Formats: sequence, structure tokens, C-alpha cells
Amino acid sequence: MILTTHILSGAALGANIQNPYLVATSAVALHFALDTLPHGDYLNKKSRLGEFWKVAVDFAVGFGLVFAIIFSGRTADADITRNVLIGIFFSLLPDLTTFLHNWMKAKFLLPVRNFHESLHWAKNGSPEREFRLKNNLWDIVISFISLFTLISLR
Repeated sequence: MILTTHILSGAALGANIQNPYLVATSAVALHFALDTLPHGDYLNKKSRLGEFWKVAVDFAVGFGLVFAIIFSGRTADADITRNVLIGIFFSLLPDLTTFLHNWMKAKFLLPVRNFHESLHWAKNGSPEREFRLKNNLWDIVISFISLFTLISLR
């Protein structure tokens, strides 16, 4: 899944659950559950550092959508905002641990990275994980559901 999908789904989760500890654990579990769905990725094991502009754009789009929805035309409730941010952080945490392991050689994260990678339905670098419309339909569906959930809170 792309980061925007995880950001939107974590935000929607955080906006609908009052307990921040439940938000955190649910967001990690949701990330892992979403990664079992067929999806493409714009980075793979052969990606180079110069390709990480894609991550920055993806991150900015996800956060931009969430903040535009939360702060559009009203003052956001502090508890909801806190839980949305917790949901976003913990929904991105599995990808952060994979990044830290792969790029910074944080070996203590190897078990988390291996578990995370094992959940994907196709191997990293396979045609089924290429970033194209056919492979990213679940990203689109989950993102729209999450957007609708966030917008309906207004």
C-alpha cells in the first residue's frame, strides 16, 4: 500500500476511536491487514535513494488531505486531532521499521521487517507489486472509504 492509503486509514481509525492506546494498536494491526491485500508499490528492493522523492510526495498528499479535512472551516477537537495523529503515526510505523532496517541496517528490526514482508501477497520486485492502476485498486478503494469516513465526521 502507498503511504497515503495508510495515512488516510490511520486517520479515519483515530477519528472514530476515543481511546488513544486502542488507536495505536489498531492502527498497526490495520496496516498489517491492509498489506495482505493485493497492491503495487512505487519502491522496491532495487530502489535507490534518488527515488525517495516519491515518498515525500506520497507523504505530503496523505497529510495534506487529512489536515484539509480536519481543519476545513472549523476548529478541530483536540482529542480527535490527537487520536488522528496517533492513528497516522502508528499506521506508518511498520513501513518506518522496514525503512530503518533496509536503509540504516538496524538489525534488531529484522524480525519486524520479515513479518511485514511475509504479509504481502506478492514478492517484492515481482510484476504483481509494480506500481500501476491494475495493482493498486485496493489502495483506491481503501483511500476513498477512509476519505468518506473522515469527511462524514465534519
